[in-house]
Amino acid sequence: MQILVVEDDVRLAQALGHILEENGYGVDVVHDGATGRDWAASGLYDVVILDVMLPKMDGFAVVAELRRAGVSTPVLLLTARDAVPDKITGLDSGADDYMTKPFSPAELLAHLRALTRRQGEVVFETLAAGDLSLNLESFDLACGAKSIHLSFKEFSLARVLMANPGQVVSKDLLIEKVWGIESSAEDNNVEAYVSFLRKKLAFLGSSCRIETLRKAGYRFAVNSTDAGGASGGPSASSTSEHARGNAATGDTAGVPDVAAETRPTEDARGSAPC
Repeated sequence: MQILVVEDDVRLAQALGHILEENGYGVDVVHDGATGRDWAASGLYDVVILDVMLPKMDGFAVVAELRRAGVSTPVLLLTARDAVPDKITGLDSGADDYMTKPFSPAELLAHLRALTRRQGEVVFETLAAGDLSLNLESFDLACGAKSIHLSFKEFSLARVLMANPGQVVSKDLLIEKVWGIESSAEDNNVEAYVSFLRKKLAFLGSSCRIETLRKAGYRFAVNSTDAGGASGGPSASSTSEHARGNAATGDTAGVPDVAAETRPTEDARGSAPC
């Protein structure tokens, strides 16, 4: 499960990220309301943890804009303001739950479990664009009957690009989403992993392409005759929680180890992109 944390207090944001990662959640962190709104609208997240008092746009405005835009991702508001009128404002804006500071890790995790239960047993496990399908559980990328396992960074890169087909995605945004806001990664790291991912697409025989737009970034191009339809938009297939345990978790059997030829090893990190 992927969670977006929108919190301007850097120390609290880091603590939240640590708690969530320790409990098996994937986490992205941003520090202002406008960025949080944009990232939450991407459709990549299962839950948004949203502070109320934020720079650029407060949490009430963020959740209201998301709901007007048709984004139904569950939102947990997080604030030191515990007055009843504030809670009513937050819930009426479209938030699903409200938690006041200070709180314990156990309380936070209980709220998250409650939010996911309210969503029912159906969860998104695959992201599809064009003739490609990305398994969000096993990190396998498939085209037709052929599939290959991706490294974590390859998977993260593919997920961002496939969720935004036809859109220009800057290198700066990819660094934030794949390596993290505090990362020291540079453009050459992005270029290296785009190259790795292109080799995987070629191996699979996909008609999708990662186009380079000079001084702008990259665009994930989808053939309009493929499964994504003329609009090229991503789609997600779902299965129940009971079926999640049956998802593949290892490399695909019988697939040539393209990853071994292209992916930097742990020992080579000193000279390879990170």
